[in-house]
Amino acid sequence: MSTIVVRRSRSRWPSLVVFVALVALTASAGVMFEPASWYVQLSKPSWNPPNWIFAPVWTVLYLAIAVAGWLVWQRRRRVGVALHLWFAQLLFNWMWPFLFFGLHRIDLALIDIALLLTVIFAFIFSAYRRSAVASWLFVPAALWVGFAAALNFAIWQLNP
Repeated sequence: MSTIVVRRSRSRWPSLVVFVALVALTASAGVMFEPASWYVQLSKPSWNPPNWIFAPVWTVLYLAIAVAGWLVWQRRRRVGVALHLWFAQLLFNWMWPFLFFGLHRIDLALIDIALLLTVIFAFIFSAYRRSAVASWLFVPAALWVGFAAALNFAIWQLNP
């Protein structure tokens, strides 16, 4: 007589919810420190996108960032270099709206976004060994943050 063994696989979804929640917490800085009259009065380059574009772009990017972190976590179930970088990019990501819109420190925001871009590239390279998909999910973030850094620099130059 043969025995059938039924294995219950632990659901991976609760950990994905945690990663989405961490990213949502980061995104809350964009809500707490929104552009106000100060930002409207700044000189901006002609290639500055309309304000309405930022929320949908960041929503998609934040979802990709959450999934990328989760995928790396699923591979090892421990915090390694890639996840340290993932958490670091969350911190720099949260700090930028605080520095730029909250403190009106375009210069410090520029330093922050340069560090953010550096950490994003470091994550892309370090996560690749664990999950190529996680790395590729960060490429749009790298492109957008690179554009945002150029925009931050231009605004800094136009508003001494």
